[in-house]
Amino acid sequence: MTGDDRVRERATLDVVEPAIERESVESAGRVGAVAYPYLVYRATATIPRRFLDDRETEYVVSLDRSRRLALRADEHPETEQRTVEDVLVLPAEVSREQAREMARDAVFEWTLRSRSLGGAPDIDLAESVAAHKLFWIADREDGDVLVDSVTGDERPLEG
Repeated sequence: MTGDDRVRERATLDVVEPAIERESVESAGRVGAVAYPYLVYRATATIPRRFLDDRETEYVVSLDRSRRLALRADEHPETEQRTVEDVLVLPAEVSREQAREMARDAVFEWTLRSRSLGGAPDIDLAESVAAHKLFWIADREDGDVLVDSVTGDERPLEG
C-alpha cells in the first residue's frame, strides 16, 4: 500500500460497465486507473400547458461527485461489481443530498433551454444509481492522457 490511502492495490467497486478495457489502451508504460464516484438519476420534467396536456421530458443526469459536475447522459448506464487493481479511488466531494439538488438544478436549466415555459416545471428524480466511472491513465510520447473507459475519449492529464 502507498502513503495515500485513496490509492489501493485492489478495490472492489460498483462501476459503470466499461466499453474500453484497461488492457486495450495503448501506452508506452503501464496503464493506471482512477475511479470517479458518480450518481446517476432518471429525471422527468413535467411542463404544465394551458389548453393542452402537460408535456413530459425525460433526462438522464450523471453527477460526477468528485468534480462536482452534472452532465446530461444519453442513457442510464449498466453497472457491474468489479475488482480493480492499482487504482486511485477519488472521494465524493458532495453528499447525496447535495447531488440530488444539483441534479434537480441541472434538469431545470436544461428544460429552460429547450422549452418555452408558462410556469415552473415539476421535476421528479427517480432513485439514483451509485457507481464509479473508471478512467485509464496512459503514458504517451507527448504526455500522459486520461482515457474515459465508457466513451474512449482522451484528454491530456493535467497536473
